[in-house]
Amino acid sequence: MGIITTSFSFMLGAACGIYVAQNYNVPNINNLYKTGLVMAKSYEENYRKPKTSRDGEDGDRNGK
Repeated sequence: MGIITTSFSFMLGAACGIYVAQNYNVPNINNLYKTGLVMAKSYEENYRKPKTSRDGEDGDRNGK
């Protein structure tokens, strides 16, 4: 009995998802993700603390 209930729920969800995708303007999640990533990178680059270099050091702690 459990497999029938699970299958029915899955089929109903799939049918509703197909209906919504065909009849409404659903945003593309991949493009939304990429846009957010670009915005986050630009925000980080703009507000990052500037690196301070001391005399004789290039920021490498191991001395390589």
